[in-house]
Amino acid sequence: MTTTLRPIEPLQHGPDGTLLRRFQVCVNSRPVGTLSLETSERSGPGVARITDLRIEEPDRRRGRGTVAALAAEEVARGWGCRQIEVEVPAAAEPALRLVGALGYALRNRGMEKRLGDTPPGLPPGSRARDLTEAEYEGWLAHATERYARTWGERGVPEAEAWERSRRDHARLLPRGLATEGVRLSVLEHQGTRVGVLWLDVRADDAWVYRVETEPEHRGQGHGRTLMLLAEEQTIAAGKHVLALNVFAGNTPAERLYESLGYLIRSYSFYKDLI
Repeated sequence: MTTTLRPIEPLQHGPDGTLLRRFQVCVNSRPVGTLSLETSERSGPGVARITDLRIEEPDRRRGRGTVAALAAEEVARGWGCRQIEVEVPAAAEPALRLVGALGYALRNRGMEKRLGDTPPGLPPGSRARDLTEAEYEGWLAHATERYARTWGERGVPEAEAWERSRRDHARLLPRGLATEGVRLSVLEHQGTRVGVLWLDVRADDAWVYRVETEPEHRGQGHGRTLMLLAEEQTIAAGKHVLALNVFAGNTPAERLYESLGYLIRSYSFYKDLI
């Protein structure tokens, strides 16, 4: 039996240059599932993303998903992509086994915590204040450089990593400190700046985009305090879910979030298309 992808729509071209196409997964022309493939403005034109891969129950565990994913890689190569990504829910064990067998590498984990109604409070000697306009440009330059370096360490070419970092910061902070829903806070301990928190409050939840302790103050518990501050601000905004991404290999951050009760909700994987 032959498993193939059959387009069910013309190739869609977004106004920003993105691509999207949906397919049926077929076995000898018999539909057994669906697959969607796209590029996004966020990742850039050189990166494709499988956004949906479903095989109907009677045809599961027969290698249909494996062949469909490999066929999607060929489509992505035809689009000129050099990399492909996929996000898998933490509970989807068959999908996790599939991406592992196909040679995908873990990029990051999506984690979240459900909060109660009582803010945790900060330790004695710690207080928070808003990042000032005078501090913003220096913080933004540093954050952009660190984020680009993070992508570079995960196989993204330097020029593309910098472009991705600049694009993401421009998208998420279009009005700087005045961007709606954004909280940029400085944590001080006994009057000394020890870290910065970037929190984005959304319609249904809040998202920690960046939490960083100053290098000379690391290992003193200030990272935990920054996360307590994020929870405090989230509850004050009337939200009760706090989410974040942690890049693979950042073991200290993973241990911190786990100790605070954060649970993994998804995994993001990537594969280079050689």
